[in-house]
Order: sequence, then C-alpha cells, then structure tokens
Amino acid sequence: MILRIIAVGRLREKYWQDAAADFARRLRPYARLETAEVPEAHIKEAASPTEEKKAMQEEALAILGKLKRHSGPVIALDRRGLALDSPGLAAGLHKMILEGKTETAFVIGGPLGLAPEVTERADLVLSFSKMTFPHQMMRIILLEQIYRSFRIMHHEPYHK
Repeated sequence: MILRIIAVGRLREKYWQDAAADFARRLRPYARLETAEVPEAHIKEAASPTEEKKAMQEEALAILGKLKRHSGPVIALDRRGLALDSPGLAAGLHKMILEGKTETAFVIGGPLGLAPEVTERADLVLSFSKMTFPHQMMRIILLEQIYRSFRIMHHEPYHK
C-alpha cells in the first residue's frame, strides 16, 4: 500500500524531522510512505477573517493540486471530524487493503486548518482530538498512529 501524507508546511526543527524519519523507517515493512509538503500561506499576526480565508484558499489549491493524480481514498485531519480509537483506525485501513485500495492520502492542514474544498474532497474527515495541535506535531502523531495500525493489523506487539 502507498500512504501519502500531504501536509501544509515543512518540519522545521530537527527533532520533528528525526521523529518523522524514525516512523518512516518503521513503516517500510508494511507500506510505502510518500510525503508531499505544500507551502504554508503567509499571513500577518492580526489577519482579518478575509485574509485568513484567502490564505486557506491558497493552501487548498496546493493540496488539491497534489491530489489530482491520487486515485485512492483521501482522509483529511480536522478536529471536527470522526473520532476513532487506534483499533478503529487499524480496522479502517485493513478494510481499504481488503477492498484492493492501493493508495491512501492523509491531508494535514496548516495553522488555520483546512478549507472546506479540501474536507469536501475527502472520503473521511478524521479527528484525533477536539483539541488543536501544532501541524508539525500532528504529522508525527499521524505517523505513529499509522504505524500502530499496521502493528495491530499484523497482530504484533506494541506498547499500550
């Protein structure tokens, strides 16, 4: 299975880069991981709602551009989405594999979240929490949960 992560912004700090590389290494036996980063829109500190909307639209265009050639399911991460536990995420990924889906894309928005056009394009809007996380940290949490899902699917031990 090919897993694509489309994320707004890049992992700036070395500790985030190291964590992402570690989970990418751990995932190699289970799936091929591809990451595409789109530029974070630049907005000033006290941006108006109109400016924020424009920034989200700019990011949405870049995300949707990355999804043009993607034929598999799209899972957008948003705190207003469906909340699953780890076994539930594993079951959903396992179902996709059994249905013959060869690629799945996960979309992580920037500091302002995802524009409606992106969540409407998604097959599933998934929430990891009602809390807001930094988008760089969210990428690591996502990678960890995907890795945990594959361990669960293969009945392999993983800390609880």
